[in-house]
Amino acid sequence: MIFQGKSIRCSDCRTTFTFTASEQEFFQSKGFTNEPKRCLSCRRTNKARRSDSNNYSYSSKL
Repeated sequence: MIFQGKSIRCSDCRTTFTFTASEQEFFQSKGFTNEPKRCLSCRRTNKARRSDSNNYSYSSKL
């Protein structure tokens, strides 16, 4: 399958980002079937937020 870059609008910040051909190949190799909904910056922010909340939940149980 030949991949081409796609323009996608981020669901968080509403900017348009490119889902590159190499990213699409990577997603396919991992078995992901959905395209990303967030740009790289928002993905990183969301991941950090989840990580912080998981650390807080764990430490509050001690």
